[in-house]
Amino acid sequence: MKMLQVILLVIVLMGIVVSVLSIHVLIIKDGKFLYTSIGANKYKKDRGVTSARTFDKIEQVKARKANRFNELILGK
Repeated sequence: MKMLQVILLVIVLMGIVVSVLSIHVLIIKDGKFLYTSIGANKYKKDRGVTSARTFDKIEQVKARKANRFNELILGK
């Protein structure tokens, strides 16, 4: 019986949390979620901070350029 009361309490609390967050998104933020990507944050861009995906893409481009330069054959 005690376990059932705890489960019901958790369900009620979760319902309250979800409803408050819904109201917050719908009313206060005009229905928009904040864009939390590192690439969209101008302060992190100014400091040169990038996401792991962006860093990986930059390094792959550098590796391709270095590989093309090594494969270059001059004066056939």
